Amino acid sequence: MKVKDLKDARQLLLKEYRGALATLSQSLPGFPFGSAVPYCLDAAGRPLLLISRIAQHTRNLHADRRCSLLVGERGALDVQAAGRLTLMAEAWPLQDEALIEEAAARYYRYFPASRDYHRAHDFDFWVLEPVRWRFIGGFGSIHWLEGVELANPFAGEVEAGMIEHMNHDHVEAIAHYVELAGLPADEPAEMVGIDSEGFHLRIGQALYWLSFPASCNTPAMVRQALVRLAHAKVWPTIGEAQA
Repeated sequence: MKVKDLKDARQLLLKEYRGALATLSQSLPGFPFGSAVPYCLDAAGRPLLLISRIAQHTRNLHADRRCSLLVGERGALDVQAAGRLTLMAEAWPLQDEALIEEAAARYYRYFPASRDYHRAHDFDFWVLEPVRWRFIGGFGSIHWLEGVELANPFAGEVEAGMIEHMNHDHVEAIAHYVELAGLPADEPAEMVGIDSEGFHLRIGQALYWLSFPASCNTPAMVRQALVRLAHAKVWPTIGEAQA
């Protein structure tokens, strides 16, 4: 297992925000049941889901928590040559109120519409606890991986503060990031997440993850990276982002 494989797999997980969730069917025992689900990553780097209590996949998970999540490159023309990542996991519902509030604050930033149906329509937060990862980076690049998930050192108040500061005081810098990365500019972009390797922008209903030139382990390093990008004429080639 190479460090590059872990990094490539983790970046794919960060760049995408929806996947195919497979659960074990209770209506037809032994058959997998597939569902399309949006996700973001929690503080520990695990996929965080918000799913309805009456959904078939939720009923399946209550009976057997074993599942998988398939994530593929968005818009790939050749799915056989594109990167894809399968997470074999156990799904756990969040029950502690403090953890639920923490998850809600994070998830609402990524998916604002979820605020309207979370409490009102009996949706609950679940996390996928990784068991093993299968990463295919293209032809000839196939690996079983462990440890793809990476804890976010800024999750919580620190991350929320940085995001609020950027969205309130540095709108022009965010617009410059959009231009540098060649992202759609028909709607204003909003920063919704920061991790040690990059940050998420939401443009309309779409999410885009852009990488820092190098990993950032402190808020000061994040600030330096964002300032550098705000003055860059092209996106740095190290850790180059793709939407």
